[in-house]
Amino acid sequence: MPANASARGGQFSKPSAPSPRRAAPGDGKPGCSSTAPTRRCSKSRRLLKHADFQRVYENGRRQFTGNMTVFFLRRAPEIPAEGPRVGLTVGKVLGGAVDRNRIKRRMREAVRLSPPCAGPVDVVFNPRKSVLTMPFDQLLSEVSRGLKLAEQRARVGEAK
Repeated sequence: MPANASARGGQFSKPSAPSPRRAAPGDGKPGCSSTAPTRRCSKSRRLLKHADFQRVYENGRRQFTGNMTVFFLRRAPEIPAEGPRVGLTVGKVLGGAVDRNRIKRRMREAVRLSPPCAGPVDVVFNPRKSVLTMPFDQLLSEVSRGLKLAEQRARVGEAK
């Protein structure tokens, strides 16, 4: 049997090509480096517990923007986290699971790309359905503005 024939019936097999794989960080390819930022925010930068969300809703303030409502509260000094902690609420009113997940992905990316604010503030974004179809650069500017307003107004609220 020839060297390139398969064990089944003597048919010729194609030479095996290396399987495609995603570039790992540090592969030497452009855009991939071991120092590249991670895509996820660390857990210390997110609101995770129901009690944290409730505290922001009940004790915090709210700011309405064109396509979302921003709830914010100055964080107590005993909670050890630097910078803002951000949470998202996307209710079933906004559509099916596919639409809600797409809204959450767009919002998370906009929060990730927004310029960081330094204040110890907890922020909850409650988007409207229009976030699903609006241009991403407009969403990014609105999220950035919401974070900046939350930081400024939480600081002002503390001084009162």
